[in-house]
Amino acid sequence: MRMSNVGSAATAIGLKTKDFVVLAAERRVAYGGFIMSRAGKKVFTFKGRYGIAFAGLFADIQTLKRIMDVELHAYEIENGVKLPVRSAAKLLSVILYQYKWFPFLSEVIFGGVDEEGSHLIVMDALGSMIEDDYAAVGSGGPIAIAVLENRYKEDLSKDEAVELAVEAIKTAIKRDVYSGDGIDVAVIDRTGTKEIFVKL
Repeated sequence: MRMSNVGSAATAIGLKTKDFVVLAAERRVAYGGFIMSRAGKKVFTFKGRYGIAFAGLFADIQTLKRIMDVELHAYEIENGVKLPVRSAAKLLSVILYQYKWFPFLSEVIFGGVDEEGSHLIVMDALGSMIEDDYAAVGSGGPIAIAVLENRYKEDLSKDEAVELAVEAIKTAIKRDVYSGDGIDVAVIDRTGTKEIFVKL
């Protein structure tokens, strides 16, 4: 279990079993006491095998998503193979560390499934990497992690894992003013990726 919170205004969570990864985040974009948008997507999938859930400054989230899109695509074109999940996470870690003097104001949960199995890796703004079974980041992270701690099991079914992810975010939304306005969920397994939006 890992819970991180450096003041990122959002809630994002991730969990894994041996067969799949589930990532989730809410959609509110808030600065100070002002809600700028109710449609801020913070969960993304890449290449049918990776996914990222973010908490933090929305412009930085969008920029990191674009960088990873380009880097992963370029690697596949140049090498003709897909990066293992841990290697893709290390790539993002290096990108984050390169900006350590002017860091991206974001916390990241990176997940995916490859030939080795499922992986869930948590990163801070400087790119430190910790692999775990479940994690929560952002301003609502301390609330969401309590739900995950209480209900996580290694043998969750896919439906149970999605239900747990949604419940963790919903619980955070009830107490965190920076979180709300719907939940994006990504499910990643050996067959590919699936994205779900849960309207509140």
